Amino acid sequence: MLLQIILFLAGLALVVFGADYLVEGSSALARKFGLSEFVIGLTIVGMGTSAPEMVVSFIGAAQGNADIALGNVVGSNIFNTLLILGITALILPMAITRENRRRDIPMNIVTVVVLILLGLEHTIFGAGTDGLSRLDGGILLALFIGYMWLSFKTSSPDENPATETKQLNIWLAILFIIGGIAALIFGGRLFVNSAVSIAHTLGVSDKFIAITILAGGTSMPELATCVAAAVKKKGQLALGNIIGSNIFNVLLILGGSALINPLSFADISYIDLGILLASALALLTSCHIGKKNSLDRLDGALFLILWAGYMAWLIVNL
Repeated sequence: MLLQIILFLAGLALVVFGADYLVEGSSALARKFGLSEFVIGLTIVGMGTSAPEMVVSFIGAAQGNADIALGNVVGSNIFNTLLILGITALILPMAITRENRRRDIPMNIVTVVVLILLGLEHTIFGAGTDGLSRLDGGILLALFIGYMWLSFKTSSPDENPATETKQLNIWLAILFIIGGIAALIFGGRLFVNSAVSIAHTLGVSDKFIAITILAGGTSMPELATCVAAAVKKKGQLALGNIIGSNIFNVLLILGGSALINPLSFADISYIDLGILLASALALLTSCHIGKKNSLDRLDGALFLILWAGYMAWLIVNL
């Protein structure tokens, strides 16, 4: 028990320090290459913090257990938007830029809609099967490549950064990023595994562990990174991290998993998909609720209420 507590604290420390170094390195790299912090959050940070989901999904697909990838991504994206952005907005209200409104938030919604249309082809159109085929996977990957190209093509440096970024040379910034991602992934696994062992020792049920520790564990890197970014007043990096992770999860991870092994929608309920779409739409409505063009504390509170309601529904229906 004592060893598990020590490992738990060590994992938590690695996550905290990893997030700090990832934010610093990413911000410095954005300055070096003349990119916005949002695009760095969307790409390097978003992909880096989603690495655990990608590894689990691709290995599962290769081993013939591809269906688990779908539930992992749907749950992770809901957790990312409603809980993580909710908490982040309570710490630091985030400005939503013109590019966010015109390109990034709509793309997040389009990604979910395309996933639902491709995944429920039989239910909606009466053709094919309810799942992602290899052709569907190719479509998702093509959308991912196109969106990444557009993001880099239209990116420009932040005109008025909220805080000064440490002056790091490019290799040190890259080292910060790689080390930060490694610490997040390893620390997150250590944190989750030790937390599960402690919970079992205390007699906590497997159902509760699955809903809380395991469900949140795969999104621990995103949570730590967003909180660190909020504390450093880098709201665009935090927003880019979540939108990037969500798009990365659906288009690249599910697209790649479907190419390896087609995915079935049999175990995904309409409620799950409805909440996933609602979480994407909530980002759009946040431009108009409360302070205009800002993800403010009111939006954050509403996100958390919606997340709590979904968690309650999951517990009741287990």
